[in-house]
Amino acid sequence: MAMDFPTPRWAVPGVICEGVTLLAGPPKVGKSWMSLGLALDIAAGRPAFGRIPAEQGSVLYLALEDTPRRLKSRMEIALGGRPAPAGLTLSIACEPMPAGGTEQISQWLDAHPDARMVVIDVFVKVRGTPAPGVAAYDADYTAMTRIKRVADHYGVAVVLVHHVRKAAAEDFLATVSGTNGLAGAADAVLVLERARARADGVLHVTGRDVDETDYPLAFDPSAGAWSLLDGNAADYQMRDTRSLIIRYLRDYPGTKPKDIAAALNLDAGTVRQNCRRMETDGQLRRNPAGQYWPGDTATAATSDSSDSGDAPAVEPLSLLSLRHSTPDDQGEHQ
Repeated sequence: MAMDFPTPRWAVPGVICEGVTLLAGPPKVGKSWMSLGLALDIAAGRPAFGRIPAEQGSVLYLALEDTPRRLKSRMEIALGGRPAPAGLTLSIACEPMPAGGTEQISQWLDAHPDARMVVIDVFVKVRGTPAPGVAAYDADYTAMTRIKRVADHYGVAVVLVHHVRKAAAEDFLATVSGTNGLAGAADAVLVLERARARADGVLHVTGRDVDETDYPLAFDPSAGAWSLLDGNAADYQMRDTRSLIIRYLRDYPGTKPKDIAAALNLDAGTVRQNCRRMETDGQLRRNPAGQYWPGDTATAATSDSSDSGDAPAVEPLSLLSLRHSTPDDQGEHQ
């Protein structure tokens, strides 16, 4: 109890601390834009997410899924005409951890004693191939342990960009792809969620040195930048659900909540509750058969419910119909 320990070093106070942080999310949700933006902010000493003061320090960004042309294009968008910070080192290549990658990163850290963060985008490119016969959990934990030794030795934050499972889960930690060995060995886990074609997102944060928090964020595709929003993340998530429902009903008026939920891959109870609240707020109208219309359109409330029957058959669409898709759907990087 009498021993004194140094306070943790933060790359992004309250979000990314020294040690290993997993940054996970679905493909094309904006993980790479987020990690690049944070790297630029820390290397330049600018506020992270546009609002969180961050101490300046050198950053190594390993863009292992990028070509030189693509990385140059992303840098131009993210910099917005500003010069690249001198403290940022970029690379599109790194050996797997068991085959020299650990040494490469350690050599860079030796040459940059002021380093505050290393970003590996994506982790699968450096984790290495597990030995035959090794259990999946043990292989995941071993892979994380290699890079954690480096992070702990140098007291630096290492951010590993990673994917999530396709299947949804109530606990955001359960969405991280791989076994529990990955999340278990990490010092912190960040999971980024954003509905397709939506600017608002939520960053779920949990870890040993960070408080479990949900941060509401907004993405600006013209600048490739994530910014922190005011208020509670749950408020923005509710707004997203309402927006998806009303846009779907503009394409398929007279649909029941269970069919809306099936088409949008949302929880039926959540959709039902939102529809009732939206009706109370005047955003939706409902007829006796339980079908809904946008509030600014006419309903079939006066029609004979026996003629209306069940809601018209709808195709199991993605979250948004093509009518409402944007260019971001087609070309956004991770």
